[in-house]
Amino acid sequence: MAKQYAVIGLGRFGTSVARTLYKLGQEVLAIDTSEDRLRYLADEVTHTLLADSTDANVLKNIGIKNFDVVVVAIGENVQANIMTVLLLKELGVPYVVAKALNKMQGRVLEKVGADRVVYPERDMGKRVAHNLVSSNLIDYIELTQEFRISEILAKKEMFGKSLKSINFRSKYNVNVVLIKRASGEVLFSPGADDIIEVGDVLVLAGDRNSLDRLEQLWE
Repeated sequence: MAKQYAVIGLGRFGTSVARTLYKLGQEVLAIDTSEDRLRYLADEVTHTLLADSTDANVLKNIGIKNFDVVVVAIGENVQANIMTVLLLKELGVPYVVAKALNKMQGRVLEKVGADRVVYPERDMGKRVAHNLVSSNLIDYIELTQEFRISEILAKKEMFGKSLKSINFRSKYNVNVVLIKRASGEVLFSPGADDIIEVGDVLVLAGDRNSLDRLEQLWE
């Protein structure tokens, strides 16, 4: 019985995946922001869609949660790649495969919920991740010179407070992309009313300077 697959991002890797799945008798929806790429592949997949995968409403409207597997093959746009994976898991997609250019990006994709990370161009870059000895900073990953993901243990002053009341975005210029509970529960794209609990680990995204300032304040 054929499964339903969606492939987001039709570079060389994404095109190859979509074409091969279709040849194997699967139903394939190919999604990209380029009309030319979609036109090139139109006769070799079940359906094509011109869309921005970082728009949650677009993903909801196409019923993305009903697909068995979604492959995120977005190339150089790191933030779009990460945001797409976050949205897919938040919307209930059961299995998400994400392309990573290197291990740095792969680790972030795993943290935000990717069920499997693949490295089609594994030798393009080296993983640059640093474990710091700090009371609150657990780990951080620099994806570019400016963009960074930090994993930080919530301070006791935050326990029982909502994300809205702490106001990370306005006060610190960073975004909370997920919360890991001590129980093992993971909140993807947590909302303003979500409450920070004892033992929570916050995964924050933002520019390096903003995260540096925040981490210094939390020492």
